[in-house]
Amino acid sequence: MSKSKAKRPIEQIAALPVHWDKNGKLRVLMVTSRDRGRWVMPKGWQMDGKKPWRAAEIEALEEAGAVGFISETAIGHYHYDKRLDDGKKVLCRVTLYPMVVDTLKRRWKESKQRKRHWFSLKKAARLVEEEELSSLLKALTQRDDLRSIIKELRDVA
Repeated sequence: MSKSKAKRPIEQIAALPVHWDKNGKLRVLMVTSRDRGRWVMPKGWQMDGKKPWRAAEIEALEEAGAVGFISETAIGHYHYDKRLDDGKKVLCRVTLYPMVVDTLKRRWKESKQRKRHWFSLKKAARLVEEEELSSLLKALTQRDDLRSIIKELRDVA
């Protein structure tokens, strides 16, 4: 077992920005990581005084320029090893909140550091390195309970 997995994971939050394309297919917005340019969800640390879903909403705005309606209900968790500035790795547990995107800003806080792109759920599941996140994305195409959370969110938005 690696050292990063021996300790209790550090909690993070993430948004799962989605929208339906003109053909009615659910698409997910992903951004590139700043370190290696991997495709990831907009995520970050919990913020003092903010509910976790609000922090995820802020991350979606800062990292992807996404504005929309976020659910207070998480659809799952995934783990990954975060590389710190000093080169060490820490295990993070990320709670994922779905967000229906209304608009994408042309300019946003990290626009010069990241790319963003809409993907099908299947393609997004293939692109991410985190196995648990890949499984969550695949589950969205198969599990009615997860799809219903997102559909309810769309109806409210």
